[in-house]
Amino acid sequence: MTSAAAANSPVDGILATASIVLSLLVAAWALVAAVRHRPPDRVQFVGLAVLELALLALTVLALVAVGGGDRPGEPGAFFGYLVTLVCMPPLAWVLARMEPTRWGSAIVCAVCLVAPVVVVRLQQTWEVLGG
Repeated sequence: MTSAAAANSPVDGILATASIVLSLLVAAWALVAAVRHRPPDRVQFVGLAVLELALLALTVLALVAVGGGDRPGEPGAFFGYLVTLVCMPPLAWVLARMEPTRWGSAIVCAVCLVAPVVVVRLQQTWEVLGG
């Protein structure tokens, strides 16, 4: 049944993979900026916006699946990770705007390194068999 749960997971697929790759690309760009003592630039902010759109699309897919009767293995953890995931890029944007130094770029880098971990945890909490 775990393979069936994995096959029906709305948070596992091309959109999740694209979100992870995009997040890592923005993290790499922000890391280079931070190492070069540069404040967050337009590319970082656009990257955060595109990442947020991808994460919102992933959230919509998950909510549609739940509305259709599918259930995550650990609902509490799943919805906690889901809320955290969609809040992270806007929070990074706000904090980076408040800190227009290299540390703003470091904030963007850190958040974009955490986002793929949260996506994977989202996938894992969907696939866990409910007790």
